[in-house]
Amino acid sequence: MTIRQRWRLELEDGTILCGTGFGAGLAVAGEVVFNTGMAGYVESLTDPSYRGQILVMTYPLVGNYGVPAPRKPGSLDGPFESDRIQVQGLVVQHYVDEPSHHASQRSLGDWLAGERVPAVTGIDTRTLTRRLREFGTMRGWLSPEAMSQAEVKKNADQRDMRLGIFREVAPAAPVRYEAGPLEVLVVDAGAKDNIVRSLLARGASVTRAPWHCDLAPLAERADGILIGNGPGDPKDLGPLIAQVRALLGRHRRPIFGVCLGNQILCLAAGGDTYKLPYGHRGVNQPVRDLRTGHCYITSQNHGYAVREDSLPAGWQPWFVNINDGSNEGIRSTTEPYFSVQFHPEAAPGPQDTAFLFDDFLRLAGELKA
Repeated sequence: MTIRQRWRLELEDGTILCGTGFGAGLAVAGEVVFNTGMAGYVESLTDPSYRGQILVMTYPLVGNYGVPAPRKPGSLDGPFESDRIQVQGLVVQHYVDEPSHHASQRSLGDWLAGERVPAVTGIDTRTLTRRLREFGTMRGWLSPEAMSQAEVKKNADQRDMRLGIFREVAPAAPVRYEAGPLEVLVVDAGAKDNIVRSLLARGASVTRAPWHCDLAPLAERADGILIGNGPGDPKDLGPLIAQVRALLGRHRRPIFGVCLGNQILCLAAGGDTYKLPYGHRGVNQPVRDLRTGHCYITSQNHGYAVREDSLPAGWQPWFVNINDGSNEGIRSTTEPYFSVQFHPEAAPGPQDTAFLFDDFLRLAGELKA
């Protein structure tokens, strides 16, 4: 692991915070977002929904349990949620370079350096988070302090946050996983691996298809469709929205959206989405089921939400966020189409809503019979 001397994080409003660099040595740019989870940094760093973003961990101690050995190429082994680190950079208050855990094979810094991802420690993440909460998510630059600001802004590595970002996180072609008689099509625009693991563990076979492929023939063979999570603005996925809209007109088997999938289903149905001030990223977001009144603690990672008052006739809100009242799920009143804004597969976080996978597959089995 390489420790560098002085690094800085500069926000677009002119705020500058300085600390000590670790991980890779290149300057990066991206939207600065924060996650409130106390643990689960391995899962978070590999979550494709963070692609192109600089991640701030609000919990002050990061790296203390290290990182497991790399998984085998092509496998779905956890705790990794994809085959690489997805964030642009990492910001922490206190980095631990000597981890202690029976499964640890390397330090967080070594892992970051090996995948060319920079990080900085010694930042007052409470002050940074309060600023993001007050003024909203904003763009930032993470770089060695010795680099001039002009050089950083000209040369910093950054991602194309429109269609380019979605192509980076999707598979090049459909991938098949055999597990049982039920057939589920997972539409992948950055889906976490634990979504697929959750379906396989319940005895469903999965075809994981990139969002940009022709979904219609795959949908015809599926007993259910799951639209997964992903990064960026859902409105940039116009081709996927059009494909899902066509499916809503003729597919009579269950369609289940998760996170980005909630927004895609809303847009395909004729509704609207908007950007939240600083998003929901953590493992303790409370939601209420509007049908039953039951409340659940959920894992979330998103910066956009469904505009509830835009839902067309035949659609209704399903879940609501107890903290800010934003939408957390929608349902069709006439067809087996439904979606949630949170992550029932967790990874990291509570598995309180994992029963939604059971409900989805049970309904798929009933409609297949």
